[in-house]
Amino acid sequence: MRNTARWAITLGLTATAVCAPLSGAALAAPGDAPSALYAPSALVLTVGKGVSATTAAPERAVTLTCAPGPSGTHPAAGSACADLAAVGGDLNALTRGEDVMCPMVYDPVLLTVDGVWQGKRVSYERVFSNECEMNAHGSSVFAF
Repeated sequence: MRNTARWAITLGLTATAVCAPLSGAALAAPGDAPSALYAPSALVLTVGKGVSATTAAPERAVTLTCAPGPSGTHPAAGSACADLAAVGGDLNALTRGEDVMCPMVYDPVLLTVDGVWQGKRVSYERVFSNECEMNAHGSSVFAF
């Protein structure tokens, strides 16, 4: 009899420990989308003068979160997320706008992007000849 009581208590506690976290999902309102269904897409973009990450101190930095919705300190988070989604998060695929005219002045800027895109680690670094060239690439992604 004593073993039966121990087994009943053990099974009851085990069932509670296993099922309790699962019951939280049922408490969500019908219109709420659980954030666990979205792979994270959050980036930190920095820009600084120079040609190397070891010598260029960041002058500006912004955050860009795209999932579950656009947010962050990026001035055009919505359009930047749309531009990134159009190229599947591949920063190398962002092309230069053809209608942008930039001065031919060599004043190099270093752009870095670190974070995750749809759950995958992202690390990107690129030197542009000047800030106008950087803003001309990637539509609104690099314009901050």
